[in-house]
Amino acid sequence: MNLAAAFAPAALRRRVAAVRLRQRRSGRESRVLLSLLLAALVLTVLITVLPDSVPLNSLLVPLLLGSLLLGPRTLPWFVVSVMTMLVISVLARRGPVSGLTAGAIGIVFLLGFIILLTSFRRSRLGVAGVLGESMFVDLRDRILNQGGIPELPDGWHAESALASAGGTLFAGDFVVASRPRPDRIEIVVVDVSGKGEQAGTRALLLSGAFGGLLGALPPDQFLPAANEYLLRQDWPEGFASAIHLSLRLDTGDFEIRTAGHPPAVLRAAGSGRWTVLASEGPLLGLLEGAEYLCAGGRLRAGDAVLLYTDGMVEEPRRDIDLGIDRLLGESEQLLRGDFRGAAQKLVTALGSKDDDRAVVVVTRS
Repeated sequence: MNLAAAFAPAALRRRVAAVRLRQRRSGRESRVLLSLLLAALVLTVLITVLPDSVPLNSLLVPLLLGSLLLGPRTLPWFVVSVMTMLVISVLARRGPVSGLTAGAIGIVFLLGFIILLTSFRRSRLGVAGVLGESMFVDLRDRILNQGGIPELPDGWHAESALASAGGTLFAGDFVVASRPRPDRIEIVVVDVSGKGEQAGTRALLLSGAFGGLLGALPPDQFLPAANEYLLRQDWPEGFASAIHLSLRLDTGDFEIRTAGHPPAVLRAAGSGRWTVLASEGPLLGLLEGAEYLCAGGRLRAGDAVLLYTDGMVEEPRRDIDLGIDRLLGESEQLLRGDFRGAAQKLVTALGSKDDDRAVVVVTRS
């Protein structure tokens, strides 16, 4: 690296890096386009020279590869070029066109038309099919990584589990955790309005925003700040429920605040009973200046606290209180003092399969 580049402003270096990345991508796409055009040309020649050996619909192969590998700017021109080659190969044939050949021509043109429509829809994103899918996979992985529980000191254990409606990998429920100080951990479980892929895009945005707020604000200011953030988004379905646990790892003292969310439950090792930790607060994104009441306590050796979303306790034609009672009963039967794998056990055993579900279990040994 020369001296000018070393002392260049950071913004300029980022801009240069972005330009170089676009140049590499453009060069790679040009090579792919040239290869596909050459393959389509070879197939056209073979179809013309060997009509009985090479079928017309062999041109579908470069068409499908182009729909996967080419961007929305070059894909339409590639499709038009392949269709032109198809017409040339048909006109170069001798003799009448049979019904089977006419059907093959129609199928190729229909598929080319579908690919064109797909490329116009992709133009809003501006990337090729494979790259667009990899971007969504990366975003999904970022949500899951952000929901990972930080490493805790000896004597503490925490785990989370998520399940989406219909088994898809995008969900409206997510977990954000942060350990801003060695003696404190903050965990938030959020349920965005909607479910599955419908809520996935809002969950992507909120997980990043809430992650930043969680580590930067005192515990009593997190939910009000999250509420103000959602109000500023002005979404048609711009509300979410949340439950926030702030836990001191040196003493076991905790605070829990909820925003239109099912209450947390606490297991006391001494009695072996699960109890509901009542706290109140309106949904995020509905009311300005909302206040969120706190429920506090202390986790002692053997105690556990359970956070969950409404998908775990709500089902059609069943009261939520009955769902919470069932959750407590299943927790007593499934866990029995062994909390390893507890979150996944509860997500698998309980809740509606048609709704997103999330569980966090924190225990002290």
